[in-house]
Amino acid sequence: MIRNKKIKIFLKYVVGPLLGMWLFYSLYQQIKHQPHLHESLSLIKEAPFGNNAWKFWLVILLAFLNWGIEARKWQVLLKPLQKIRYLRAYRSVLSGLALSLNTPNRMGEYGGRILYVKDGSRLKAISLSIAGSISQLIITLLLGCGGLIYLLFFQTVPSGSVMGLSVYWIKVLLFISSMVTAILILFFFRLSWLIRLLEKIPGSLKFIKYFNVLEEFTAKLLLRLLSLSFFRYLIFVLQYILLLQVLHVEIFWFDCFWIISILFLVLAIVPSFAIADLGIRGKFSTGLLSIYSMNTIGILGTTFGIWFINLFVPALAGSVLILGIKFFKEK
Repeated sequence: MIRNKKIKIFLKYVVGPLLGMWLFYSLYQQIKHQPHLHESLSLIKEAPFGNNAWKFWLVILLAFLNWGIEARKWQVLLKPLQKIRYLRAYRSVLSGLALSLNTPNRMGEYGGRILYVKDGSRLKAISLSIAGSISQLIITLLLGCGGLIYLLFFQTVPSGSVMGLSVYWIKVLLFISSMVTAILILFFFRLSWLIRLLEKIPGSLKFIKYFNVLEEFTAKLLLRLLSLSFFRYLIFVLQYILLLQVLHVEIFWFDCFWIISILFLVLAIVPSFAIADLGIRGKFSTGLLSIYSMNTIGILGTTFGIWFINLFVPALAGSVLILGIKFFKEK
């Protein structure tokens, strides 16, 4: 136990910050050698007021819709446990987001969401939240595989590699991602199998009762969750495309859609810490989108903008909401 705690402290306070510093330094070197640096920075400053300002403000409006769909999904997930009003579900999602930014791979999101669930059902709600995350992951992996296929068979990679990966390793990534996606889909529609597997683990019987609620999910409900996750995904991609256009990153929207799907795939499978998250996003986005555009400032500006609008600002709102929660009030 003490050893695990020391490892967690080391990862959080040593590895995370060092990784973040290295990534930001690497990005700084790219920015420093960016042609027309001052002109590119001017474009970022003018984004809310220039000719394409309506696209910038549309990106912000889509952020509300994005988390609104997630709130609806959370409302649907909680139905077997308790009825929850839409606005309460929205607050729950924002609170989860607030806690997620301080934990590896946003694991704290589950803890934030269950604060709005009645006492006695909170551990069961965690399993429901995980099911919702799996539905989003399936869509991300599925379309990410489509992006890899598009890159491999319908595009020519100028340098022969993407993100430092050769065509061979990109094919390996596609194969592994496809297998993982197929397995996830199989288990997603057969959640009862997961319960049976858990029952075979020694000492797990006392925890099974918190997962039994998953057996109440029908195929219709699971398809509904996937459809909501799909619409969320489309909003994410649309935000990226719009903001890239605002910052004059000239990429055809169809190419942009599939390349961004690869970016989301990579971000889903690469472990990250909050302090290094933005650096990781910047590193991979420039590695992918630079195939089509050398406007590194525009690409990084888009990456930061999406992170700030979709994650940072809603997390701040969630932090304020958490302060007003009366813990363990409902029985």
